[in-house]
Amino acid sequence: MSFAKLEFFNPFSRSIKDRTVFNMLLRAMERGDINGRALFEASSGNTGISLAALSNVFGIKFRAYLPKPTPKATQVLLRVLGAEVVVTDFETIDTEMVGFVKEEARKAGAANLNQFENDDNFDVHYRITAREIEEQLRSIGKEPDVLIAGIGTSGHIAGIAKYLKERYDVHVVGVVPAKGEKIPGIKRLETGQKWYPQVKVDRVVEVTQREAIEGSIAVARRDGLLIGLSSGAVVKAYERVSEEFGGGTYVLIFPDDGFKYVEVFEGYLGAG
Repeated sequence: MSFAKLEFFNPFSRSIKDRTVFNMLLRAMERGDINGRALFEASSGNTGISLAALSNVFGIKFRAYLPKPTPKATQVLLRVLGAEVVVTDFETIDTEMVGFVKEEARKAGAANLNQFENDDNFDVHYRITAREIEEQLRSIGKEPDVLIAGIGTSGHIAGIAKYLKERYDVHVVGVVPAKGEKIPGIKRLETGQKWYPQVKVDRVVEVTQREAIEGSIAVARRDGLLIGLSSGAVVKAYERVSEEFGGGTYVLIFPDDGFKYVEVFEGYLGAG
């Protein structure tokens, strides 16, 4: 039996990144790390949108640095929210791009929360997201056997996996793009993830962008849910893993919905 956690019910970015951003922002404000300064962040989409929204709430100026392949819809939404948008020449967010944005913030006297290294990212998923999953499963008399989640910053997969592995005999499956492929929200391990090495991920499944799109479309046409591309990648990983493992209780993390990826879906459907 499989259950998907639908993170697009979060209100600001319609994604799991609302949890990350809210925790990082509040903790930074408590520490006095922002104090009315501008905020710079590298993002491929959801973190930027959430930061843009919450920066408006708290009266902070926000600048988003995006990798070159960022979907146009994401750029438009950021501008609607009033963010300054800088599209860089980086193909993906790696340690070089993170360092570049960090230096840009330093030169401008701006704050940089740095979701890729900020332990408040991991912390919120360990303390809150994982506990929600546990409580939701308990309410129907279930315990997790397999967790399947994408690997982006590694914050949510590592935080959830650590909590569940401390309490259950759970098999953790991470999902990444296949070599040479780009899937918004997840990235290959060689780009560097701070929390991934801290938790035992039992298996990593590689998925192509085409497979991720097909996974999203399959769920839309079967269940009526418009899920994003990293969610579609999780679906394809689930199909492979469940064939090998058979039964049990599977928990799938769906980080966002499909509305930001209309152009990608259009390209696929047109090609088909």
